[in-house]
Amino acid sequence: QVQLVESGGGLVQPGGSLRLTCAASGFTFFRYSMSWYRQAPGKERELVAFISSFGGSIGYADSVKGRFTISRDNRKNSVYLQMSSLKPEDTADYYCNANKGNEGDYWGQGTQVTVSS
Repeated sequence: QVQLVESGGGLVQPGGSLRLTCAASGFTFFRYSMSWYRQAPGKERELVAFISSFGGSIGYADSVKGRFTISRDNRKNSVYLQMSSLKPEDTADYYCNANKGNEGDYWGQGTQVTVSS
């Protein structure tokens, strides 16, 4: 069955860094665009970053540009989110998404990121 498993979240001080990993299985990973979303308490889920199936197209939310980097390794069926210069407003649950239009749209369970001193 399809699985997206996020890891790497935790508590970090402002200005610190974290690297999130999403390990995928159960579908043809390299055919799917991958994205990271986040949802802060009391707020709607928002798109943080996306990467196309072979990495040719990448995009970021304005709030994370220059601080976050998305990447993928199709050999390892994994997508990553390197987060630097973290701010308290980056505190949220972070979710991995795999999308291929009508063929599939999958979500992970999320990993919590807390930025606090």
